[in-house]
Amino acid sequence: MNLPKLDVPGLLRQHGLHPEKSLGQNFLLDESALQQVVNAAEISPEEIVLEIGPGLGSLTRYLAVNARSVVAVELDHNLISPLIQIVSQYPNVQVVEGDILALDPVQLVSQQEYVVVANIPYYITSALIRHLLEARIPPKRLVLTVQQEVARRICALPGEMSLLALSVQIYGLPEIIAHIPASAFYPPPKVDSIVLRIDLFPSPLIPTAQLDVFFQLIKAGFSQKRKTLRNALSGGLRLPPSRVEVLLIEASIDPMRRAETLAIGEWRHLATHFIDQL
Repeated sequence: MNLPKLDVPGLLRQHGLHPEKSLGQNFLLDESALQQVVNAAEISPEEIVLEIGPGLGSLTRYLAVNARSVVAVELDHNLISPLIQIVSQYPNVQVVEGDILALDPVQLVSQQEYVVVANIPYYITSALIRHLLEARIPPKRLVLTVQQEVARRICALPGEMSLLALSVQIYGLPEIIAHIPASAFYPPPKVDSIVLRIDLFPSPLIPTAQLDVFFQLIKAGFSQKRKTLRNALSGGLRLPPSRVEVLLIEASIDPMRRAETLAIGEWRHLATHFIDQL
């Protein structure tokens, strides 16, 4: 697919604008990288795409020629007018001005199934992913352009698990699809990026009734990473160390292990033992 390349620096100058550092604006320009994002999303002609952070529409145009419709949510008021002009030739694109973290995705797309595609700044990565995964009706998959290190953390295996990895992996399977060099963006960020795809499970790996306990556990477990589970959970949950040790042993988990070594199944098992304690 060959679309005319957008002259983003020129368009910004034309409208008297510049990339806002406070909003983490780095516009993806490279055509091969844009195509990699679209390919990763595997958009069918019948699907609705929720695009977050369209900027000036470089990626929006590629999404529009693949999807039934695209809802593009842009936070920066100054970009709305030029964005609408650029995508005006695509009648299946709707531009929405707003903060996605304050919006209900389901109300934006108005249907059960949709796909999320986003080029998102580092500072909202965790909050945005959780907002989408915990939506009343979550998307069936997410394709995100994120910083390289963030993508690796999300895809971590037991031994290197993190709060972010667990918070994502209970909802879906993350996969690193492609590497995007910093030079593909304007202005170039300080680090390279990754195209990350997350395919959501039909339901979370943790039963809904145990999700609150699960999140309390993992937040406590990772609150003091250098401590053993016994001490980290005791401090984070305000339970006596002796009681925590008993519960860990009952769950067949060594109290001297550390949070990053536990697999999701072990956290799920642990939640069943702690559910009456929290």
